[in-house]
Amino acid sequence: MNHYIVFELCAETIEACLAAKHGGADRIELCTCLNVGGLTPPPDEISQAVKVSGLPIHILIRPHDQGYNYSPSDFKQICDDVQHVRSLGASGIVIGVLNADSTVDKQRTRTLVELAGPLEVTFHRAFDDTADIDQALQDVISTGCHRILTSGGKPDVLTGVNTLARLVAQAGDRIAIAVGGGLRLQNAREILHTTGARHFHSSVGPASPQLAGNIRNLVQALREG
Repeated sequence: MNHYIVFELCAETIEACLAAKHGGADRIELCTCLNVGGLTPPPDEISQAVKVSGLPIHILIRPHDQGYNYSPSDFKQICDDVQHVRSLGASGIVIGVLNADSTVDKQRTRTLVELAGPLEVTFHRAFDDTADIDQALQDVISTGCHRILTSGGKPDVLTGVNTLARLVAQAGDRIAIAVGGGLRLQNAREILHTTGARHFHSSVGPASPQLAGNIRNLVQALREG
C-alpha cells in the first residue's frame, strides 16, 4: 500500500463533506457551482463544513466564472474573501490569477499567498489556461504556492497524462502537482502509474448514498496502485 497518496474531494455540499470523511479522503476543496467550474461558497457553508467534516477544508476563492484576469474590484473581493475564510477556520485556499496574456499573475498570486499565510495555497486549473505550461510551472513555484491542481493543460487527466508526468518530474519536491479533472476509478491506476503523482483530486460524482463508497473505492485504488 502506498502511504504517500493524498486524495482531495471537491465538494459543494455538506453531504459530500461528510462522505469525504467516511470515504477516507485526506482533504476537501469546498466550492459552489461546479457546473461553471466552481465559485466561492457562502460563509455559513464554510463554517458548517469545517465543523462537521473533521478534515482540512480548502476554500475555492473565485468570485465569478468570467475568466481569471480579474479587475481591481474583483481582486479586492478575492483578498477580502481570503481574510474571511481564514477567520472561519479553513486550512487552505484555492486560487488562480492570470494576466491578460494568459501568463501567471505572479505579483497578485504572491500577494494572496502572503495574505493567506500560514494557510496552504493551491493554484487551481487556471494553470491549464496558461499560454506556456512549463513557464507557468516556474512562475507558480516562484510565488510560494504549495501545490498546483492541473489536468496537464488538457480537458481531462487522460488526455493530459503525458504532460502531467512531465510536470511531476519537473516540479520535483519544489511544489506538489495535484492531478485532477476527470479522475475516476476506471482510470485511476493508469493515471497513477503514468504520472508518478502523489496528490489527486476528484469530485467522484454527485452527492448520493453511494458517494462515500465511491470515494473509498477510488482512494483504495490509488493507494494500492
